[in-house]
Amino acid sequence: MKKQNINLYLASPRGFCAGVDRAVKIVEEAIKKFGAPVYVRHEIVHNKDVVNSLANIGAIFVEEVSEAPIDRPIIFSAHGVSKTVVQEANSRKMISIDATCPLVTKVHNETIRHYELGRHVLLVGHNNHPEVIGTMGQVPKENVTLIETEEDAQNVEIINPNQLAFATQTTLSVDDTNAILTILKNRFPNIKGPTAEDICYATTNRQGAVKSLAKICDCILVIGAKNSSNSLRLVEVAIASGVKNSFLIPNERTLNDFLNTYDPIKFPNIGLTAGASAPETLVQVLIKKLKTNFKVNQINHEVIKENITFNLPKILR
Repeated sequence: MKKQNINLYLASPRGFCAGVDRAVKIVEEAIKKFGAPVYVRHEIVHNKDVVNSLANIGAIFVEEVSEAPIDRPIIFSAHGVSKTVVQEANSRKMISIDATCPLVTKVHNETIRHYELGRHVLLVGHNNHPEVIGTMGQVPKENVTLIETEEDAQNVEIINPNQLAFATQTTLSVDDTNAILTILKNRFPNIKGPTAEDICYATTNRQGAVKSLAKICDCILVIGAKNSSNSLRLVEVAIASGVKNSFLIPNERTLNDFLNTYDPIKFPNIGLTAGASAPETLVQVLIKKLKTNFKVNQINHEVIKENITFNLPKILR
């Protein structure tokens, strides 16, 4: 039986960002330096394949510092942690290694600066996301308020609107965040913002690539975990850009489900991208699978080049 032709547009940039790449290398280098096991508080990044590959070489993932023995290193995940977590590791006299993405650390530092200047901070982000928990944990809880939606922005009550600032989670939808910030700036004209955009370059670039794909594709697939904020935002951006057939592909089973219902005649142009915590190996697995089922015309769709890298912590250099 003759295979059906499809066009596969491969988004660039996609996949690992500099912060994720650095976090994974931190775990690998810590195991080389200190031997196995090393302990990691929370998933180092939100991707099971990455977590499993690190577990195979000697990383043990825990949810709390107290679950790790005091004589082994503890690594804080790329999402960042609250001050109390760092203090707990210090009080136990553990070797702690911070794999927080430098762009998340920037948001932490801004939040602390606003607090020290006497400002209340409105943090735009998703409740219970590790990054949000870490950022809110940089200052006393009464000094920061979470804003999740436009409705929250419209209704939040502020005692002193002249002493007010905002910060944002780094992995949000650029468009959704701008809508929330427009409301806050209209309501509180004196609100202070970050010196530079909080939403990270990788999130912005990957969302930009998806918007570009949406102009030429009938269907967009996003490789990424279900708990990966930046991957979920890519699906939302694709749908908001007009491609209703856009799906998160967290594993091979989900891909098989998609292929079982996919109509290549109706939707011959597929866009493919990956969240910032999804490894390129998963992209290649998906491409191989598509080539098994269809005659694939693979097209590299580059929107912007990325060449950012972050240094490892001093303890591992």
